[in-house]
Amino acid sequence: MRRATFTDTAVTYASIGGTLAPDLMRYPPKGYRPLERTVRLGSGEDRFLLASKSLMTWGVQRGSGMTVTDLLSSTGEQYTPLVFDADGQAARDQKAPANESTFGEDGTPYIVNGMSAHLSVAAGPFTIDAPVRVVYVIAEPDRVGFAYGTMVGHPASGEESFIVDRREDDSVWLTIRAFSRPGSWLYRLAWPVVRLQQQKFTKRYLRALHPIGAA
Repeated sequence: MRRATFTDTAVTYASIGGTLAPDLMRYPPKGYRPLERTVRLGSGEDRFLLASKSLMTWGVQRGSGMTVTDLLSSTGEQYTPLVFDADGQAARDQKAPANESTFGEDGTPYIVNGMSAHLSVAAGPFTIDAPVRVVYVIAEPDRVGFAYGTMVGHPASGEESFIVDRREDDSVWLTIRAFSRPGSWLYRLAWPVVRLQQQKFTKRYLRALHPIGAA
């Protein structure tokens, strides 16, 4: 697996990469509430490639009604991506990855480790701005995805991951995992409302990549 993890302190929580933990739902970071949802997107290589391409150009967020702006490349210190063998050990003779940008058909840069963005959504007469930074990217033959962490100004504090995988039976799935808590005392007062919004957008996320979900 190729995975790079961002180490800058710009995010507002300590457990960077926590959405990768197999036991997240049982043992989330202290004080945080976990979430995990999965939906089948179809089957076959074409479905996997199409879903992966959309995922890595913010298709989940845009497909759910969010506006994605202020895309900035990483400027902080990062770990060098590692390649792991089947036993989970770092492989020998690792090569430095090429630092090349990839773009979607509309010119949107593919999500890369350390990238930051502003996610905006209308809530009645207000617009909620949610700045995030990508904290890891996964690039495997049958598994593609990323996670972003919250930055100062986000209503929540925590991390959310989006992973598309193609399984042995050729089925293609989207899995969303997250842990969160209020980002400030103000949002703590309004947390029940914020949680309802999170639940609503999680449902939209799950439909965003589905062949019939965007209708």
